[in-house]
Amino acid sequence: MKQYPAQNIRNIVVSGHSNSGKTSLCETMLFIAGVTDRIGKTADGNTVCDFDPEEIKRVCSISAAFAPFEWKGCKLNVIDVPGQLDYIGGMSEGYRAAECALIVVSGKSGISVGAEKAVKFANQSGMSKIFFVNKLDSESANFYKVLDGLKESFGTSVCPVVVPVMDGNKVKCYVNLISKKAYTFAGTKLTEIPMPEMSGQMEELYAAISEAIAETSDDYMEKFFSGEEFTEEEISTGLIAGVKSGAIAPVYCGVSADGAAVELLMSGLQKLVPSPAEVKPEIAIDKDGNEIEINVSESDPTAAFVFKTVADPFVGKLSFFKVVAGKIASDSQVVNERTGQPEKIGKTITVRGKKQEDTAYIGAGDIGAVTKLAGVLTGDSICSQKRVVKFKGVDFVAPSLSMAVLPKTKGEEDKIAQGLIRLTEEDPSFAFYTNHETHQMIISGQGDQHIDVIVSKLKTKFNVDVKLKIPKVPYRETIRQTVSVQGRHKKQSGGHGQFGDIWVRFEPSESEGLEFAEEVVGGSVPKNFFPAVEKGLRDSMVKGVLAGYPVVGVRAVLYDGSYHPVDSSEMAFKTAAYIAFKDGIPKAKPTLLEPIGILRAYVPNENTGDVMGEVTKRRGRVLGMNPAPDDLQELSANVPMAEMGDFATFMRQCAQGRGYFSLEFERYEDAPAMVAQKVIEEAKAESDAE
Repeated sequence: MKQYPAQNIRNIVVSGHSNSGKTSLCETMLFIAGVTDRIGKTADGNTVCDFDPEEIKRVCSISAAFAPFEWKGCKLNVIDVPGQLDYIGGMSEGYRAAECALIVVSGKSGISVGAEKAVKFANQSGMSKIFFVNKLDSESANFYKVLDGLKESFGTSVCPVVVPVMDGNKVKCYVNLISKKAYTFAGTKLTEIPMPEMSGQMEELYAAISEAIAETSDDYMEKFFSGEEFTEEEISTGLIAGVKSGAIAPVYCGVSADGAAVELLMSGLQKLVPSPAEVKPEIAIDKDGNEIEINVSESDPTAAFVFKTVADPFVGKLSFFKVVAGKIASDSQVVNERTGQPEKIGKTITVRGKKQEDTAYIGAGDIGAVTKLAGVLTGDSICSQKRVVKFKGVDFVAPSLSMAVLPKTKGEEDKIAQGLIRLTEEDPSFAFYTNHETHQMIISGQGDQHIDVIVSKLKTKFNVDVKLKIPKVPYRETIRQTVSVQGRHKKQSGGHGQFGDIWVRFEPSESEGLEFAEEVVGGSVPKNFFPAVEKGLRDSMVKGVLAGYPVVGVRAVLYDGSYHPVDSSEMAFKTAAYIAFKDGIPKAKPTLLEPIGILRAYVPNENTGDVMGEVTKRRGRVLGMNPAPDDLQELSANVPMAEMGDFATFMRQCAQGRGYFSLEFERYEDAPAMVAQKVIEEAKAESDAE
């Protein structure tokens, strides 16, 4: 593929709900552009963008894929992103690299959560939007109903450009309202036909375009109010300005599966989508911490950012980047802004699906990839030494579902950890860490399917089988009464013996662990043994007497004891402290504490009752309700962390993906008797099994 200047590049993220036909649309555009010789099908597993074995197996997109093609003197970098919310990390990557969102909506099912998310992502990124109403070959499809839904959901910026003329339940032809030309399609082949008489409905749509165009300039507004009709050139000019500013979101339509009207969309993308050089400059942070604008210019010092990483144990790391200024050339050298280290660029490549094509360089405004940048991660900025700047990274949604990972074969813990570390480089929308308290490896993802993909990739990419368990809850133990006990250790085995004798008073405390004090009088325990007693008690606090969880909230006062001038030692007094703890804590009314979190759930108004009921069911206490952005309600509650393991799944089902939540640890509280009994029994059973 030849090089294109920034003004002839269009970076477009194709987004929308799962099964709306995004990947099929990309497939058809590649065919019409002459890049492929057939239109692949997701069901057959032979599309350009859904090439990963996991995507073929699941018949859906799970990561961002690239489908660049040339069309009418421009290079269109099309980024196909997932529609399922479990794979929302791919959306975050695609939106970071694009200037326009092409949002695909099913003509059958209409506005869906995926479309709403796509519009929200586009608005947050400040990018242009174009809609494509797909699947108009279905008898249940209704373009005009979907168009009304788009206007109702997303406002007056929604503006139809290509509309169908119906013959009963079938599309008779498609009309381009800009040129007032009509077309039929035999497969992807476009044929112009005489313009049919415009119906009242179509006249209304044309009037809507004229009104939208009038808003783009004072001259057009004056012409509109004078009753003059806009020329085709004026409509095109107004649309380009409106799309660039976000005031107009054009609507196209067709059938991605067989290509009907897709060519009209492709020409619209080429004409209407702003080039990287036409949008607002990227804001970066310079070495002095100042915000500066970086213009898209190939003559300026190189500045680019990495928005996606692919980690392969055999091929190595593949870093996808967008060049903002200058160019990234093979064998050139850049600086990683995050590390300050130089990075040698290997081969620069253009990627289409799984195919890679070598290219001499990637210029300003363009998207490309490079292999084997070992020290570079997603979100890093790579720059010329002449101007080192930091661009905004990729905004990934925080993971919401956690599971513990265990090896199916003993001894493969390190192999699992290394594989997961590599996969987090590839997919920063999931997290991996080791909980040193529970001694479990924990992975956190966007949902069940997301975690299932991670497990599957561990098997296929790193050859390690794992099983999942609900993570252990980090309970605590404490005491509720004051007791005084003796800890006495005496051992004689020839030569020097061991002798340590202490009296300790255990009291409830507000401390997070052990609060140690001494009230020894008369030297009954020499001061040099105090640290040994404290050390013995602190070591004992690591494992409580009820279920083996760490003990907190204890004040231990050493107030008496005795010693032997020869046989007493630090070890002897440390052992005496162990004995005092073991004998005293069970008498001090020990109790189990469970972690309590603060939940903030954001849901549509109609779902608040369901969420409140679920919180109560999970032993939570609702604290209040407040209005939140995006017409949502914020419900805050205190909830036991042990009950929230699958709350993400409930939220997804309850609000159909329109809600989200945060859950943060707040404090510990006494666990109810039935909960405590169950935890203690499970701990005993696990201990016996070991």
